[in-house]
Amino acid sequence: MDKTILVATVRARLSDKVANLEKIIAETRAANNDTKSSMGDKYETSREMVQQEINNLQRQLNECLEQQNSTAKLSPEPCTEAKFGALVETGSGFFYVVSSVGVIETQGVKIHTISPASPIAKAMHGKSKEQIFTMNGISQTVKNIY
Repeated sequence: MDKTILVATVRARLSDKVANLEKIIAETRAANNDTKSSMGDKYETSREMVQQEINNLQRQLNECLEQQNSTAKLSPEPCTEAKFGALVETGSGFFYVVSSVGVIETQGVKIHTISPASPIAKAMHGKSKEQIFTMNGISQTVKNIY
């Protein structure tokens, strides 16, 4: 299976996510700066809550930027074991170990993108074709790796 489309889709989704987070952060900051009040403590509490939300959004943005950096190294070349950048076929479906950006449908196949830190990625890490891994007490066989 050709991973070129998968690599491009993951990169595009991460770019969209970064752009969206940057937009939300800018809008939230603008709304926070526009808020003027003489209500004293309530005003300060409100500003602090907005600042906490901005901090949370900034953390998400930083994580997204890190994911973008790691996907810059992605190659559509086939892999021989389950690791970062591998497309792994199991009895449960296809898993692309890269970054969790949702399901990608290509060539009539649904492919679940998963983070290397996810439980299933950890369970199958280092496995090659025909090897068995166990997750949540259920054994699965690696059918193929692309």
